[in-house]
Amino acid sequence: MDKLIPKDVQASLRKGTVIPALPLALNRKRKLDERRQRALIRYYLDAGAGGIAVAVHTTQFAIRLPEVNLYNSLLEITKEEFDRFTGKTKKPVIRIAGVIGKTEQALKEAQTALKNGFHCVLLSLAAFKDSPNNTIIKHCKTIAEVIPLFGFYLQPAVGGRILDVDFWREFAGIKNVIAIKIAPFNRYQTLDVLEAVAHSGRSDEIALYTGNDDNIIIDLLTRQDFNVEGRTVSLQIVGGLLGQWACWTKTAVEHLERINTIRKNQTAVPHDMLSLASQMTLANKAIFDADNHFSGCIPGISYVLKSQGLLKEVRSLDPEEQLSLGQEKLIDRIIRDYPHLTDDIFVQENLEEWSKD
Repeated sequence: MDKLIPKDVQASLRKGTVIPALPLALNRKRKLDERRQRALIRYYLDAGAGGIAVAVHTTQFAIRLPEVNLYNSLLEITKEEFDRFTGKTKKPVIRIAGVIGKTEQALKEAQTALKNGFHCVLLSLAAFKDSPNNTIIKHCKTIAEVIPLFGFYLQPAVGGRILDVDFWREFAGIKNVIAIKIAPFNRYQTLDVLEAVAHSGRSDEIALYTGNDDNIIIDLLTRQDFNVEGRTVSLQIVGGLLGQWACWTKTAVEHLERINTIRKNQTAVPHDMLSLASQMTLANKAIFDADNHFSGCIPGISYVLKSQGLLKEVRSLDPEEQLSLGQEKLIDRIIRDYPHLTDDIFVQENLEEWSKD
């Protein structure tokens, strides 16, 4: 399956990059706003993102409902923008499509992703709420026969399930697993994945990405050392595939570049970087609506993008999915108190160009 992923894309994935989880651009009638959807994709790519994940949680799982039917359309639109960007810049872009459901549905979506030129799929296991490990592993192996896998530990608060270290050790052993997004929002469960990869014998083949939007900077700064049969296996989370990076993406790219310099030079972590880590977590608390069990996370991202002019509306496919009471005020306070987290100037300078048909 390596032939599905160009060598420059593989190199970018393993080095580590910023991968935003693509939000869905909707108009007032909750229909696709294609012009702004394309503008969002152009924003991410011009901001320096090394890839984009589409049809994932941030895109809204409901795009698959028959009455919505946007899964294939979004993959086609994203493919067109990827092709335009790579044709113009010659830069590699990691193309990731979300895949959900039991095996029949997941296979169909994986084949659609493959048809649209995607390199791998972010495989959600939320449909296997009560299934034993062997059932889920069989499912993963079936999808891996079609397209490379980007594993996904989704936090239970937004539909995921607990997956133990034994599961992740088996999962990491699947040859066509090329990366894992670790997003349980939990230190114990994050370490389960890391320890499993360390013991799998494939730690040099699997790229590790944080999805812990509440702990981005620390995940990226920390080298993880594990004792494996008397020898030390060191792991590094190299990048992020994040909903939080679906806004203020240019700044996220700058953060990762600085972290890469610290890691390369093996210098002490500056105090201001630790302060930045806390500030980013405060921002995520507001944007993801942590106080209300993340119920407003998708509207929160859209609210920031609307404030920058990238979206026209804060709309979800589900009319019940709205900003929580007081969430707008919290986000506004973060923007006011920590303006260095934003990329407003970059967006203002380029929005007109991105918005062209």
